[in-house]
Amino acid sequence: MTTTDITPDLAAFIDGLKFDADGLIPAIAQQHDSGEVLMMAWMNRESVRETLTGGRVVYWSRSRRALWRKGDTSGQIQRLVELRADCDRDCLLLMVDQVGVACHTGRRSCFFTAIRDGAPKIVAEIVADPDKLYPAK
Repeated sequence: MTTTDITPDLAAFIDGLKFDADGLIPAIAQQHDSGEVLMMAWMNRESVRETLTGGRVVYWSRSRRALWRKGDTSGQIQRLVELRADCDRDCLLLMVDQVGVACHTGRRSCFFTAIRDGAPKIVAEIVADPDKLYPAK
């Protein structure tokens, strides 16, 4: 399937999603084989379609107001293994194969701060230098 192909079933699935007033839906990325929760980002109709038809995860960047093809800058791409919608069709779960780290801080997951013993604690180390992932322009 190329990025221009879409089946009637996929079109109906996308049409059935509940996007918010800004045309966005939250998407949680999870490593498909380990269950590790990697990140949360936003998708719009076009990014969902491109992700489903192309196999590489594409989000919507609210700050840039543009499609965000995960890994274009850093090389840390996500390949879609499976996309799931929740029961209300207003949130997506992306089962992905993450290449490298998911977080812009250089950690594998964006969820690296835990509350333990009543205080925040960093529970994941930096594994990739963010300055090398995102060189200054």
